Parts: sequence; structure tokens; C-alpha cells
Amino acid sequence: MAKAVLVDITRCIGCRSCQVACKEWHSLPATYEEMRGEYTNPQNLDSKCYTFIDFLDQGKEYAPVWYFVKHQCFHCIDPACVSACPVGALKKLKDGAVVYDQWRCIGCRYCIIACPFQIPKYEWDTTNPWVRKCDFCADRIEMGLKPMCVTACPKDVMYFDDYEKVVAEAKRRINKEPGKYVNHIYGLEEAGGTSWLYISDVPFEKLGFNEKVLKQPYPAITWKHDLSTVLLEEAGLLAILAGIAYFRNRTKSKEGQDG
Repeated sequence: MAKAVLVDITRCIGCRSCQVACKEWHSLPATYEEMRGEYTNPQNLDSKCYTFIDFLDQGKEYAPVWYFVKHQCFHCIDPACVSACPVGALKKLKDGAVVYDQWRCIGCRYCIIACPFQIPKYEWDTTNPWVRKCDFCADRIEMGLKPMCVTACPKDVMYFDDYEKVVAEAKRRINKEPGKYVNHIYGLEEAGGTSWLYISDVPFEKLGFNEKVLKQPYPAITWKHDLSTVLLEEAGLLAILAGIAYFRNRTKSKEGQDG
């Protein structure tokens, strides 16, 4: 059954436990980040950071208030990245996770362009680059465990369960305290629906969320406008890229066996 996560922004204290736990579970290296006079660090998702906390100083009722917003892949119900990939390097699992198979990837980066949330990142700093993003801890979910970020959170900011239960919980909290939360579950309709849902006590546009994301699934839009025809016309280029990827992966595999 598909899983989902509810992020209650009102509960986050900005401790970054989720950020650290994600790096540890995925064996991602710590990187040097230049301080820019603000607390958000790093500034955005990248190939070595699958989730991060954005520190936002927002005024509320004439007083400064800190908001901490967790960012990661939304794991769309009908993902644009999956639809755009011509070789099936990205796929949607039954449990809700959108995962990436680097050995299929040909480096076309269509997924990066297609994503309405600008989530997938490319390893620009290496000669053997891959696409990187949050994988919803699919390996942990398969074992019956919660995603690492959910487990690490000390304030129960994230509620992980079956998709229907998560949606019901989001609605329950809003209905129970209508004066506290804005009447909007971000991710319930955006891009046709996502597996990561958010509730907040201030409008989402004030927290940097993209409110211009369309309500319908993006694959239906792109294919309706003849993306399939475009891909067929580029079949020759894709064949060349596939050949390059094949030899690169074979060389990489051989190096691993020799090591």
C-alpha cells in the first residue's frame, strides 16, 4: 500500500536532525558550506544533500517569528520525472517512493527539466555523474521501517503512514484547530497529488512553496503536447547516449570487480 508523510510546519524547531540522519543513512559526505549571514545551510538541495531545513524569519501579528521548512523530493503520485525518462531510470514503487536506477541512466537530464518542484540534482563536480535525489528511504519502507528523517525527528514533525490515513490526519488537524492552520494541505492536489503533504499556520507562498504548480498530473500535460513525438525524433541521440552510458557503466562495474 502507498505510504505518505505529513509535515506539520508548526512543530519544527529547526534542529536539522532529519538532515543529518538522511546523510548518515545514505552515506553522503559532509561538505564545506560558506556562511552567508543566514542560518539556512546548505542553501538548497544538491547531489550530496537530499533534504534540508530552510530557516525563514516571517513576521506574524507584528512580531518576528522563525519558521523551519523541510525540503525533499515530494514523490508525486504520477511523477513527471518518471514520465520524462526515456530509459526507465526512474520508477514509481507501489509503496509511493520514486526511485532512481543509475545503471539505466543515460545522462539526458530530462527528469531535472520535467520536475515541477526542481528536485533532481546532477553531480556536476565529477567526471562520472549521476542524478541524485531523496528516495523516500525505499529500502527502509520495504523492511517495514519509517524513513530515516521521520525516525530521527524529536518533535513528531512528520507523521508517516498509509496515504489515506495521512490525508485524514492532515484534515483532522485543520478541522480541529481552524484558527491555527490555513485551510490548505500542500501536496494534496499540487501536480496531481504527492506523497509528502504539508500543513502550516501561514500561507505557503510566504514559506517559499511554489503556488504556481498545476493541479493536474504533469505527465498527462507533457504527453498531450506531443512529448512522445519529440522523444521519437531524438531517437538517434538517445541511442548514442545509451551507448555511452553502457560503456561507462561497464567500465565502472569492472573497476569495482578489480578493486
